[in-house]
Amino acid sequence: MARYFLTRLGSLALSLIVASLVIFAVIEVIPGDPASFMLGLNAAPETVAALRAELGLDGSLTARYLSWVGGLFVGDFGTSYTYRVPVAELVGARLWVSLPLTLYALLLSTLIAIPVGVIAAARRGGPADYGIMGATQLGIAIPNFWFAMLLVLVFAISLRWFSAGGFPGWEAGLWPGIKALTLPAVALALPQASILARVMRSSLIETLGQDYIRTARAKGLSQRQAIVRHALRNALIPVMTIIGLQFSFLLAGAIIIENVFFLPGLGRLIFQGITQRDLVVVESVVMLLVFAVILVTFLVDIAYAAIDPRLRRGGGAR
Repeated sequence: MARYFLTRLGSLALSLIVASLVIFAVIEVIPGDPASFMLGLNAAPETVAALRAELGLDGSLTARYLSWVGGLFVGDFGTSYTYRVPVAELVGARLWVSLPLTLYALLLSTLIAIPVGVIAAARRGGPADYGIMGATQLGIAIPNFWFAMLLVLVFAISLRWFSAGGFPGWEAGLWPGIKALTLPAVALALPQASILARVMRSSLIETLGQDYIRTARAKGLSQRQAIVRHALRNALIPVMTIIGLQFSFLLAGAIIIENVFFLPGLGRLIFQGITQRDLVVVESVVMLLVFAVILVTFLVDIAYAAIDPRLRRGGGAR
């Protein structure tokens, strides 16, 4: 297990290094100068040069990269060009919107997908199975931003059960905050629940075909008892991987939904940073999201190895 852990840890570190290089390179090749953008087209050259020096944009690419990465290691994400406050403060304020939204959407997705997938597998080939598979295919095909606008039209404008957007802040109370995140979480959860339900169904069908399940059935267990006592736990192993990846995707991929509902989260912060040419915000927030994705994948791999001893004996090879 120790060898597997060290192998995955080395892979995590290498992935972070490569990701930081790619993010920095992509941001740097974007045309335009942040200082000129902030001061306007009619700004004097000496004023632009002074601002570039103040923002640290006049150094070499290598020096700027090392300074940026070194700051990330100690929690210093730099200072926003636009807001003139540390990026860490912006991230801290926005994270308390994005993280609860992600967890809320993941909870909804899991609570819907696992029972639905189990029902589809238990009734394979029947009307319930075909109906569930058709519904999940539709859920995957529908864009989440379109579904989000449909939710706003029905539940915010017509029924007036929820607000059409905005976030009151957690200081307003737990229920107002959860209520404001409900429609965005449902919009994010729909496609993820559809994917997870299909994975759950396929995994459980494969598990039900194993010899030990047939032996359990031959000893007198009903299909329901065989699923609950024996098949479900093993079928959840690949589902765990998908859930971990979905958490990463939901945290990093909620930019459109946060803009549809005007939520002050990390996705909206990235969007504003791009439109305002606030490169240090974009670099740092994207790197933070990449780190979250890689870290969650690492933790899922470790949990997967803890469940399946074959991975530990294989030294990390799958």
